[in-house]
Amino acid sequence: MKNISAFALSAMLLVAPASADLVSETKTAQAESQRHNATREAGFNASEQELKAKLEALKAQQVALETETEQLSDVFSANEETLAALEETLRLETGSLGEVFGVVRQAGREVNAERYNAPATINQADMDSALDAISDAKSLPSLPTLSAFWKGMHEELKNSGEIGSETVSVRDNSGVVTPQEVLRLGNIGLVNNDGYLEWDSARQQANQLPMVEGGLNSALLSSLPSGELALVDPTRGTVIKQLANTPTLADRFDQGGIVGKIIAALLAVGLIIALVRGFSMFRARIAIAKQIKTPMQPGDNPLGRILNVYRNEPDRSLDTLELRLMEAIMDEQQHFEKGLSMLKLLAALAPMLGLLGTVTGMIETFQVITQYGNGDPTIMAGGISMALVTTVLGLVAAIPLLLAHNILSTQADTLRGTLEKVGVSLVAEQSETSNNVRPIVKLA
Repeated sequence: MKNISAFALSAMLLVAPASADLVSETKTAQAESQRHNATREAGFNASEQELKAKLEALKAQQVALETETEQLSDVFSANEETLAALEETLRLETGSLGEVFGVVRQAGREVNAERYNAPATINQADMDSALDAISDAKSLPSLPTLSAFWKGMHEELKNSGEIGSETVSVRDNSGVVTPQEVLRLGNIGLVNNDGYLEWDSARQQANQLPMVEGGLNSALLSSLPSGELALVDPTRGTVIKQLANTPTLADRFDQGGIVGKIIAALLAVGLIIALVRGFSMFRARIAIAKQIKTPMQPGDNPLGRILNVYRNEPDRSLDTLELRLMEAIMDEQQHFEKGLSMLKLLAALAPMLGLLGTVTGMIETFQVITQYGNGDPTIMAGGISMALVTTVLGLVAAIPLLLAHNILSTQADTLRGTLEKVGVSLVAEQSETSNNVRPIVKLA
């Protein structure tokens, strides 16, 4: 027991110095923490004071802004009242000037629309500026603007009654723009050496129009004597454009397509046949007329061949002579009517092909309508043109072919009638002969 107490006492004596060091360190740390907290507290206090000062400054600024807002509101109210009073004063003082302003602005817009692309407006920049100011004005235009307006109208009216020269930029048909001196025909149009010009107000240049037959140019106008009439276009180029766009005969033919070309080929073949057969019948008619005058000398012609049948067989009966003459006349008739059946066939085929082209053109038109609708008539013009042109070509081809067939058929019948008359006279003469001696044939 004594040993245990001595051991505990020894341990306590050993631990006592260590506890003293721990207490000292704790006290030192506590003192350091207190100093740090004091420093932080001082910083917080300083920040609080600074924020309080800023808050006071902001409150003072708020009060100042509220005071200024109230003052500005009072000024705005006073200005509103002043503006209302001034507007009322303006309304009372202007009176009918408001209506005048409306009339002037409307007149300015109408004049501006009428002056669009008018040749008499060339080199009138002051008038253009005045019209722009009047058309876009929100109040009554100034006196200088109104003065420029009526002075411009006066100048334009003056130019409308005169033929004068102007230097403008001209764009030719190839697109090249060059300055040229042109003649202005009042307010109708412009002309140069190549014909009429179209004035473009937006670009301030003149565009060359297509030259039409009998059209006017500056050289012709300068050479005309006083009082001489000249051809002018009062539509400022619209009629000339339409005349230039009018399709020619070749254009119409191209619109017929392949069917139109086939019809034209049939017409050409038919006319060649008609010309050949007509020339052949003309020669036969002349030869027959000569042969009638010399029946004793049969030649190489239709009537001569008939007379040779009568002369070359002296020993024959009346029936044999009649059959021989009929055979010869039928041979000559076949020669006369050669090609006429083909001519008649071509005359019948031409309108049928025209009808075929009409149907084809209408099918093409309906296909275009199916794809693009019928809102734009120009896209349907190709099919409709083909339908109408082929019909016209078919009729144009059929009419002369039918006429030629009828004329040639009549000529063939006439020649055949002449030969039959001669044949009948020969048979009659043979029947009157009592022996085999051939008498002298008299046909004339």
